Amino acid sequence: MQSGISASQALQHAFNDLVSSPGKRAVLASIQNEQITPTTTISANSSRFEDDLHQLQTNLSSTQATYILLKVDNAAPDGYVAITFVPNAAPVRQKMLFASTRLSLVRELGLERFREQVFCTEASELTAEGWARHEKHEALAAPLTEEESGLKGVKDAEAAESLGTQGRRGHVTGRIDVKTGEGVVEALELLKEEGCRGTVVQLKYALPEEVLTLDSSTDGVAPEDVSKTISTSEPRYTFYASPSAEEAGAGIVFIYTCPTSSRIKERMIYATGKSWTRTVAERDAGIMISKALEATEPSEITADMLAGGQAGTADGEAANAAGEKKSGFARPKRPGRR
Repeated sequence: MQSGISASQALQHAFNDLVSSPGKRAVLASIQNEQITPTTTISANSSRFEDDLHQLQTNLSSTQATYILLKVDNAAPDGYVAITFVPNAAPVRQKMLFASTRLSLVRELGLERFREQVFCTEASELTAEGWARHEKHEALAAPLTEEESGLKGVKDAEAAESLGTQGRRGHVTGRIDVKTGEGVVEALELLKEEGCRGTVVQLKYALPEEVLTLDSSTDGVAPEDVSKTISTSEPRYTFYASPSAEEAGAGIVFIYTCPTSSRIKERMIYATGKSWTRTVAERDAGIMISKALEATEPSEITADMLAGGQAGTADGEAANAAGEKKSGFARPKRPGRR
């Protein structure tokens, strides 16, 4: 999902000034009137950017998200870092907008200018000490060579294939790199926030590229209204943060729907990608799925199922134990078989 928010002319001018002026260290920006506009410029008082980070502290709010375009190497064409600062106490909708727009921002200003993109939630991360911890963490994850990366992809694909029917009972355990679009992981991460109880996040595959993308994020949805937010014409992966969970992030439900009106290719892609989508949520976004449901039509998803009923669980075990029938899919028959 694209947010539709773009960098203003004023921000583009401010960033160009940052690039051309050795005396400037950073530009801070915010989203105002559907545009990203500059709010503050930080001067460069030292040759080392770490020594200037303390200037950011007085310009950061514990309740307001901010973009920071930081110059870390004045001599390098790619000497800039794009920082998205989203404090935990910021409004949920604001978190969503900043998370889903950050990639568009660097594309508009020039991807080649930025050597790194950083997402942080604490002001302490934007101090000299916090940056040192960040660099130490990044150094631990040494990049693979092109050959190593290729071999790793082959091994992961083989591991996923070898799971066979056993792999249907849980999520994929091998390292599968699913192509994800802008804002997918960030939207899922927000489901762990206290203010996101009752939030519905829907994902879909953009075809024919088969990229997992963010379709929508809706706040304040009651259990009985969840089915009304799901598409009745195309498959969807839906994540719902139950408002009745004992603590934030503890009652997230994963719902897979595949309406009878879906095209055959869609059914095949979504059925195959179900486990991979769950992997993205659990591994990359760090959320814990308390229940998984499947249904053909969204209308089959009831408040009882979301609140604690066992009907339609993804592996079917709980449904069978309760003597209830799992919703089935009208899968196409193989050629030559009856």
